[in-house]
Amino acid sequence: MTMFGYNVLGFGSNLVFTAISATGGTITTSGDFTIHTFTSSGTFTVRGAPQGSTAQYLVVAGGGSGGKGQDGRGAGGAGGYRNSTAGETTGGGGSAESAVSIPSGNYTVTVGAGGAGNATARTGVQGSNSVFGSITSTGGGRGSADGGSPNYTGGDGGSGGGGNYGGAGGAAVSPTQGHAGGAGVNAASVYGGGGGGGAGAAGSNGSGSAGGNGGNGLASAINGSSTTRGGAGGVISGTNLGSGGSGGGGTASAAAGGANLGGGGAGCKNTTNGGAGGSGVVIIRYLT
Repeated sequence: MTMFGYNVLGFGSNLVFTAISATGGTITTSGDFTIHTFTSSGTFTVRGAPQGSTAQYLVVAGGGSGGKGQDGRGAGGAGGYRNSTAGETTGGGGSAESAVSIPSGNYTVTVGAGGAGNATARTGVQGSNSVFGSITSTGGGRGSADGGSPNYTGGDGGSGGGGNYGGAGGAAVSPTQGHAGGAGVNAASVYGGGGGGGAGAAGSNGSGSAGGNGGNGLASAINGSSTTRGGAGGVISGTNLGSGGSGGGGTASAAAGGANLGGGGAGCKNTTNGGAGGSGVVIIRYLT
């Protein structure tokens, strides 16, 4: 029989436990768990897994980059956030997803890059997906910029990018991995870009000439230490600064999203490139 990820063989009153053996990423332990952390793409290889073995995961995609333009550009959305750790939540704020079966074999792990900070294009760039086996987290939505519709609308993604000049924020894709970006405002030639959506909350709308705040991320202790990831970018608008969301969201002091946190990049003024999105991360753990 299988008990808590172990193969349990009964011999009279004795129990013999056969644990999972696996390689890939940076390997650490915490309590009864072995943890594999991938900050770059690789392969998770399972050898001799007992029947019925399962693993928990946190898969965070790369964040989107922010737009570049006048006061109306939007910020990048956070990379998609998918999590199966008991007692924690997914990017949509609901209960954790189910653990996955890990029979012996090789599992491709892809760590998504953040969207590049735009030097010439005014619209941001969507982040890249992160993948663990059958689990895919979608890259964060791009921040919008000027240049006419549909550039006014934030890009869809794991979390949506912020809109501008009255454009809507981008939507979060399905399955739920995050939240929508904030809308931009265009009232009497007063512009404010929307903040990007985060794993834990939506981006706020622009207001007057003030940029919107980025949505906050979510905390996970899957590796034994609680870390907040999946924060979205805020909008830098002169002295009216939208704050970056907790968990790597780009803001005035650091326009780029946090590396290996899936943070969205800040939306920036004409003279400054939109902040780059932060890269994602894949963390896998199982009982040993």
